[in-house]
Amino acid sequence: MSLHDELTAAQRCLDDLNRCVSRLEKHVGTGLEIRRVRSDTEHLKESLALLSATAPRHPAEPGPHAEMVLISDQPYDPGLWTDVDDEGLGARDRRAP
Repeated sequence: MSLHDELTAAQRCLDDLNRCVSRLEKHVGTGLEIRRVRSDTEHLKESLALLSATAPRHPAEPGPHAEMVLISDQPYDPGLWTDVDDEGLGARDRRAP
């Protein structure tokens, strides 16, 4: 399963847990123990939300600020390269050491 699928499954389980705690609360009342369970459930929910927000995205999934840049297949203008040296070979008018 992918990370996104695992996070979604964990969220579903937490939703089920929340419903179960609500049903338990109806049976046992609002004592200290059920309040602690409710509090723990809320902490788990917050922790999963933080994890989901910071989890790395799949490379195929663009991030919130990703923008596609199209690059033309046309060759570059050779005039753009007249003032540069051949990389690794030194300048044209000098000898390599």
